[in-house]
Amino acid sequence: MEYRELSNGVKMPLIGYGVFQIPPDETERCVRDALEVGYRLIDTAQAYGNEAGVGKAIRESGIARDEIFVTSKVWVSNMNYERAKASIDASLEAMGLNHIDLMLLHQAYGDYHGAWRALEEAYRDGKLRAIGVSNFYPVRLMDMCAFAQVSPMVNQVETHVFCQQVEAHENMNQLGVVHEAWGPFAEGRNTVFTNPVLTQIGEKYGKSTAQVMLRWMIDRGIVPLPKSTHRERMAQNLDVFDFTLDKADHAAIAAMDGGHPIVWDHASLEVGAGLLNMIASAQLQGAKLY
Repeated sequence: MEYRELSNGVKMPLIGYGVFQIPPDETERCVRDALEVGYRLIDTAQAYGNEAGVGKAIRESGIARDEIFVTSKVWVSNMNYERAKASIDASLEAMGLNHIDLMLLHQAYGDYHGAWRALEEAYRDGKLRAIGVSNFYPVRLMDMCAFAQVSPMVNQVETHVFCQQVEAHENMNQLGVVHEAWGPFAEGRNTVFTNPVLTQIGEKYGKSTAQVMLRWMIDRGIVPLPKSTHRERMAQNLDVFDFTLDKADHAAIAAMDGGHPIVWDHASLEVGAGLLNMIASAQLQGAKLY
């Protein structure tokens, strides 16, 4: 496994396994398979409802805890200081772990500055080894970096061949924030797995279109988080460190960029309204954390 060093010196694997949309009763098996084929970065979130399965698989894996990099995320319903602080402890308890390697704020809605103070506090207390954000567009990320006592170390955003985040990527590089990619396969949209450009590049290297997409991100310094519930595909997605794409390949893929998200556009009023309604609903529920 190759690694990317975060701004605080913590090393994060260059590719991870994501568990979004994996049912809780399948998560333990999937994470166990991922660890057995070689993944060392596991990405979950409070909103996924499967932190417990992730933690159980890690605890029973037989792999030393310091070899596994675990990420979770504070959900929008917990986006203020008190609720974020309580939710961090709830995530630790759900996973049965004494620390989380990376905790992210899941969305840039609500009192995310207050929630960030809770992450900073947990980071100083050793509960979190690194902290960052998710779905923060350039202006929001700059805002956070400008006013935080501890700057975000990672920003996880929708990134794939149809939404390449070129400007956002440059902004992250300038701010010293590592770019992580959720949805690296565009969730299968636009028939991406049979795309002729990617297919042709894959044939040149004897690789699948999925492997081409992952290698393209790694070549750009982006950490992708592919998901599969099939062990053989997990292994295939990890087998991307024996080739690199050339300039012509990168130019061909660059031409595929549509310039905007196609899975979940956080700049849209519809998405924003939905998330803000979640926050308001959670506030009315009081103690409910998820």
